[in-house]
Amino acid sequence: MAGEKNKEKLILDSAVALFTAKGFQATRMEDVAKKAGISKGLTYFYYKNKEDLFMALTKKAFDQFKEEFREVLRSKGKNGLEMLCDLMAKTVNFAKEQPVYYQAVLNFLDVLKKYNHPATRKEIDPLVLDSVHFHKMLEIHLEPIKLGVQMVSQGIKDGSIRPELQPEITFYAVWAMIIGFEKMSGPVGFEGKETKISPEAWQPGFTKLMQDMLRGTIQATRPATVQTSLF
Repeated sequence: MAGEKNKEKLILDSAVALFTAKGFQATRMEDVAKKAGISKGLTYFYYKNKEDLFMALTKKAFDQFKEEFREVLRSKGKNGLEMLCDLMAKTVNFAKEQPVYYQAVLNFLDVLKKYNHPATRKEIDPLVLDSVHFHKMLEIHLEPIKLGVQMVSQGIKDGSIRPELQPEITFYAVWAMIIGFEKMSGPVGFEGKETKISPEAWQPGFTKLMQDMLRGTIQATRPATVQTSLF
């Protein structure tokens, strides 16, 4: 059993290295087998095809992503709002340090959106739908979200997050913001942009805005009306 697990890990690690260097489309199963130093037939014994392999990689990505959430939730002396800020920083680091895993997570979210509707489910590659790892993902993909909801609930309980917020909706909104933040790092960092924002100011500015929204310290104000006379 240990030998099988080691071979599965070797295949996955080889796939990650090749997907990082060449991309998913340009990587073949025989490339993975060669990189892993095992036969092509043995590679197909563990993973039926490249799509099945990528779904296994996606499950591993979610497992690691979930550990990031757990680590934040286990942190001592932090209130709920501080946990969410730590989670944002960890997510950004995860995207930088594990780009293939992070993209696998985002890809699964896109696939899941299609899977939820019969009209678009047929657009998903049948090899993906046939993967046992894809169906495992359907069972576990909400686990990180449950941990995030606990952070929001903790924040409401300890007073760091405004009490009228609904934990589930709030965390989904926060996670959408975090994913959007990471995606917008490209446009923000582009040298030819016309918008006046530096990459150095982007993350602390975003974090402060998120904190203010969750604390409830943002208040809309109307410009003062100045009474004037034409005569």
